This record gives sequence, C-alpha cells and structure tokens, in this order.
Amino acid sequence: MKTPHPSLESKLFNRAATAEAASPLATERLLAPPKSFFAPGRPQLKMVILGPANWRGEGAASTYRGLARELTLRGHDVFFLERGDGESASQKTRALEVGRVDDYLSLKDLKNRHAAAVREADFVLVASQIAEAAAIGDWITRHAQGVTAFYDFNAAQTVSALPQNRLDSITVDLMPRYDLYFSFTGGPVLDHLEDDFGVRAAYPLYPAADARHFFPEYSQTIWDFGYIGRHNEESMPVLERLLLEPARRWEEGNFVVAGSSYPRSVRWPGNVKRIPQVSAQKRRSFYNAQRFTLDITTPDFVAAGFSPSARLFEAAACGTPIITEFWPGLDTFFTPDEEILISHSPDETLIYLEEISELDRRRLGYRARERVLARHTSRHRAIELEGHVLELLRLSAGRD
Repeated sequence: MKTPHPSLESKLFNRAATAEAASPLATERLLAPPKSFFAPGRPQLKMVILGPANWRGEGAASTYRGLARELTLRGHDVFFLERGDGESASQKTRALEVGRVDDYLSLKDLKNRHAAAVREADFVLVASQIAEAAAIGDWITRHAQGVTAFYDFNAAQTVSALPQNRLDSITVDLMPRYDLYFSFTGGPVLDHLEDDFGVRAAYPLYPAADARHFFPEYSQTIWDFGYIGRHNEESMPVLERLLLEPARRWEEGNFVVAGSSYPRSVRWPGNVKRIPQVSAQKRRSFYNAQRFTLDITTPDFVAAGFSPSARLFEAAACGTPIITEFWPGLDTFFTPDEEILISHSPDETLIYLEEISELDRRRLGYRARERVLARHTSRHRAIELEGHVLELLRLSAGRD
C-alpha cells in the first residue's frame, strides 16, 4: 500500500509558515507533576507489573520504565517484578526513580515470595516478553483478585503462531481469562483477537517517548541522514533502498548507520559512518546530530499495520525529521508531508535531503515533536492504561 507522492511544490514546504509551526514546544507541561496526581478522592491503585528481565535495558524495557514512573506519579503504588539473577532486591529498589522493583528467579520463586502482592493488587500486568509468560499468566489469572492484563509485544505474531501452539507467552485457553489485552500493535489485529480468540477487551497501548530524555538540543548537525537499529535481514532491502543507495549517489553527503550484528558482507559506501552501538543515554544526541533520520518497520509489523516503534516517537520528540516507508496506520500517528516524510525510492530520499530548506526542515521536525508531546509520551500511555483499568473496576463494582 502506498500513499500518493505529490510534487515537491505541493507539499508542506510552501505552506509551512503557520502559527502551528511557530508554537512553543511545551515540554514543561509534560515534566510537571500531572494535575490528576493532586485531585482529591482520586483512586490510588496497587499495581503489579511483571516486565522484561533487564529493567535498565533498552527497547521494550524503556516502555515499562516510563509506565511505572508515570503511574507512580499519578498516585498509584507500582511494584515492578523482573526475572532476576539473584541480585539483592534492596540494590534494585535503590536504583529506581519511583515505585518499587524486585526480582524473582522462577515461577516457583514468584509464588513463594510475591503471592501476597499479586493476590492483593488491584491490577496485575504480564508482559509477553518474560520467560514462562504462559505459565505465569495461568497462575496470575487464577490467583489474582484484581484486574489482570496481558501486554503483547507482537500481537500479529501471536495470532499467526497460536493455532500451532508455538508460543511460550500465551495459549488459546489463557487469552479469554485475562480481563484486558494490551498490544503494541493496534488496528484490525485487535478485532481478530476479540472475534476469533475470545479476548474480552483488546486495546492498543503503543510505545511512547520519554519527554524528559528526548528533546531538541540545537547542537551542530554531523550527518545529513542516519539510521539506528541492529541488523535485521528482512529490513536490509529498505536500508539499501532508502539510505545506502542515496549515499552512493550523493557522495558529498554524510551518512551514519548505528547498530550491532551487521555482517561483514554488507558493502558500506565510503560516506557512511558505522557505529557499532549507541547506548540509551546517547540516543538523544545521536538523533540531534542528524538533519534527517530513517525509521524502518520490519515486514511483519508492516503487514500488521498500526505498529509504531518507540524510536519513531523518540526521534520525533527530538525534532529530527523522519523519512520512512509507508505502512498501514502510519497516518494516524503522523500526517504525511507535514509531520513525516514518505519515501519509496532513492530518488525521493535524495529530493528530501538535497532540496528541503533548513527552515522547512526545522518546521517539519517541530510539528512532529508537537504531535508526540500531545499524544505519544509515557504519560499518555499511563493515562490510557489507568483509564481502562478504572473503567473495568467501576463496572465490576457496579455489578457487585
């Protein structure tokens, strides 16, 4: 599926001088304590989150860190449980900004040490990425007295693998037992989960940007165009078409690709700098050092649609204009040609890199940042999750 590609003159660049483009970047409203935190009589819930093993890691771990922090700031008692390696719980607790964190070594250890916390919680969330997720979910849905939820990192893969029972994260019998089913992917796959697998209530809970860590630095740019992501064989054709081939054609340009596991067989143009890895702490600087950045969605998520990555929102939060291929649902997150640029070929990529003025580039980046600040931060995801849980608790109380 492709979007029309109008001529450059009909794009945003001739109509970019609007009040919206000049509006201030309201980061301060996201860093201040949420108003609902101070609201009298607001329910304060006990929440248990069983999330990825590496609390301080990258990728999905950043989503859970943001959720835990923002839910705690909203007045909830958040207890994060990660699959541990024996490190003492007190050390992990001191490492947290907000809330509490502890570990468990196995399902048996989880039952022995944390059964009371799970049983007494108002809400328990099980992440699809954890080891023994299906077995843990079976116990959680039988033992917990509050609302239970599953958070699926790849719902499309779940749907395709369930009939063959090839998943360790969830089973067909377990799916209807969760009260809520959250997904990194939205769109039609959620209807499929409800209609064909008996899921009670499926909702998107997309990745998000942490507005405290991702923002414009207005530093000097180093690269014209860059990409961050570890090697994925299925994504290489897109990287080749939208970055490497443009680099070969535009020898004066400066390009960068950061990420691990790329094979030696990849033929990197001479004007493409390779960085093996960029830590989470340095990603903001990496985005700010680029005039434009490339976002690649893997084929399985393209097929599912409605599958934005955290890095998409993080780059936009930095005010760095994004170039990407189109995928179904993309235009529900960013407006093409006004907040994000769609490219289908090396030629289109080079038009963006060589012909967009610096002022128009900045305006496009600012608009994308405004969209993230308005809808796609960790605080927004916490509010969404909280709303679904409170609604279910209200319905349950009404039935009682």
